[in-house]
Amino acid sequence: MSSNDNRPAGLLAIDREMARQHADAVASYKSATEMAAKAAASLKKTGRLLLLGMGGSHAVNRAVEPLYRSLGIDAIALPLSEQLGQPLALEGRTILVASQSGESAEVVRWFSEIGGTADTFGLTLEAGSFLARTAPSLIGAGGTELAFAATRSLTVTFALHLAIFAALGEDPAEALAALHAPEEPDIEPALAALDNVATVVTSGRRLQGIAEALALGLTELSRLPCFSLEGGQLRHGPMEMLGPQIAVVLFRDTHETADLVTAMAISAVETGAPVIVFDASGKAPVTGAHTILFKPATGLAAIFAMLPVAQRLMTAFADAVVDNAGTPVRSTKITRSE
Repeated sequence: MSSNDNRPAGLLAIDREMARQHADAVASYKSATEMAAKAAASLKKTGRLLLLGMGGSHAVNRAVEPLYRSLGIDAIALPLSEQLGQPLALEGRTILVASQSGESAEVVRWFSEIGGTADTFGLTLEAGSFLARTAPSLIGAGGTELAFAATRSLTVTFALHLAIFAALGEDPAEALAALHAPEEPDIEPALAALDNVATVVTSGRRLQGIAEALALGLTELSRLPCFSLEGGQLRHGPMEMLGPQIAVVLFRDTHETADLVTAMAISAVETGAPVIVFDASGKAPVTGAHTILFKPATGLAAIFAMLPVAQRLMTAFADAVVDNAGTPVRSTKITRSE
């Protein structure tokens, strides 16, 4: 890993974004109250939700998808590119379009071709963006994220969803507490377990969306083909790949699916794969796995606790395997072509 003196410029930029994400998330939650109430009113009317986004925004959508379902809302998250090519019907749905920049190619094309609906809302970090100009939008604090690989933008977008959940009647106290008093568990043993691995596979059950966010960031920063599989999907065949060079990162919370994550951790350890568990379940650690321990939590409270720590692991891993981590060589921060 690099010292502060020779840390790559790209990672320094990410450090700056991460350092302000908790404060920006709290500010975003507070400022989004009025528009969140309008989105919540739409959801109460329709009872159906389509979450659209790309990249990290889609990972956020995947993470909140089960949380909306737990409130009785028929929620589904799709990449905007898929909705453009194989669309679901929009009638009778509330639509939340997420884009941290508000300028992604798919966002522009979707609104240009479809035009949105009366129940379409945006979630973005940029008040002057195409998305914010085109649809009623919840605006995250702090402006556009400048560093490559989403960190602050994810946390801020989750805070915008927290405002919607609060408007739907959910108690935000536990999630806000996680933002006001971040947990900082030691990641060094987990980082050491990733020495010499060829790839990292992330997985979860109810927390699958945060697993997908981490896999995306790992791939972008380390340039290794890291990827994510929902826990059941990982069990159905792909475990054949596991071994000492394939690390597994799991996310476990207090949800009823925690025992399935435990079973996967045990099975993965038996393959010889390095196994890391982000654990907010309150259950006993899995023998042979490297546990990163958090207070028992689920939903957005667990996400707000785990995500910044996962970001620390992500950047440290990338720093260990790439000389100029954080500086893209084949991508741009805002993807303007399809």
